[in-house]
Amino acid sequence: MNKTTNINTTNEYKTFITDIKSKINYTQVKIASTVNSALILFYWELGEMISTKQKETRWGSKFIEQIANDLKKEFPSLKGFSRTNLFYIKKFYEFYSVDLVQHSVGLIESIIFKIPWRHNIEILNKCKNIDEAIYYIKQTIVNNWNSDTLALNIKTDLYKRDSKSINNFKTTLPNPQSDLAIQTIKDPYVFDFLVFDKPFVKRDIENQLVDDITKFLLELGKGFAYVGRQYHLEIANQDYYLDLLFYHIELKCYVVIELKNRKFIPEFAGKLNFYISAVDTLLKKDSDNPTIGMLLCRDKNNIEVEFALRDIGKPIGVSEFELTEILPDNFKNSLPTIEEIEEEFNE
Repeated sequence: MNKTTNINTTNEYKTFITDIKSKINYTQVKIASTVNSALILFYWELGEMISTKQKETRWGSKFIEQIANDLKKEFPSLKGFSRTNLFYIKKFYEFYSVDLVQHSVGLIESIIFKIPWRHNIEILNKCKNIDEAIYYIKQTIVNNWNSDTLALNIKTDLYKRDSKSINNFKTTLPNPQSDLAIQTIKDPYVFDFLVFDKPFVKRDIENQLVDDITKFLLELGKGFAYVGRQYHLEIANQDYYLDLLFYHIELKCYVVIELKNRKFIPEFAGKLNFYISAVDTLLKKDSDNPTIGMLLCRDKNNIEVEFALRDIGKPIGVSEFELTEILPDNFKNSLPTIEEIEEEFNE
């Protein structure tokens, strides 16, 4: 007599059920995206109706409040029609429609309807112009940012810092790797999650960065994988230690990061060039692209950096970094209070 096969133990069934789960997950995401796009499109059309009618009439500022009250009575179980949200809906349409001459309707529709409403509100509240808004929308879509991550990147002004480092990537890397590398580097990096309340050295910065590696990776950007800190290399029977070593998934290369808790000097570029050569020789595999170096310092003169990198053979980018320093108590006590400052002004 043949025994009945327990199908849930077979590899074929496990593979089959995994495929079904993947299909369900994909469909759920697609449905959620479709629902979101339909909602944002509705808000766009509603914003156009409110904006147009308010310009055509003299109903004044109470107009939106009256709409909110009437819609609440008609649809008491529906959310999204509060006075505040209706103001955002009107602002949403007016903010983007102003520049539709420069930015095609197709571009607007292809991106702003793809992010959640909460993200749109964050952008409306914080962005000064449509170019900045479109930048953050595109980054949200590409990187799948949640609203907190979006808010953090707007707060630290990523729009102005992105792809802004001084580097020699164009002359040391082939296309398209050079373009991607340029897009990867920021200037400055904002490590506002690091807080120091006493004199500190470079090693203290390294320790805190590694202790809070999640926030560090978030500030570095998409694609960085942490390899090690004070990474040991032996060259000609001498010991050398890299401050931080990463691997970039998209660039397919090692990234050496050197931290300098001081202003840039040309000698830093020469030493980092040496470290990159060592990684290319000792760690890099044939399938890896050339190693990139990133020098993060507290201050720099851009012209001086450009001269230092001009004849360097390895790809290096130089950026500043910022962190939070708490004033020591004895220094705090020496500062005038608000009342004392006001008194000075009055006198």
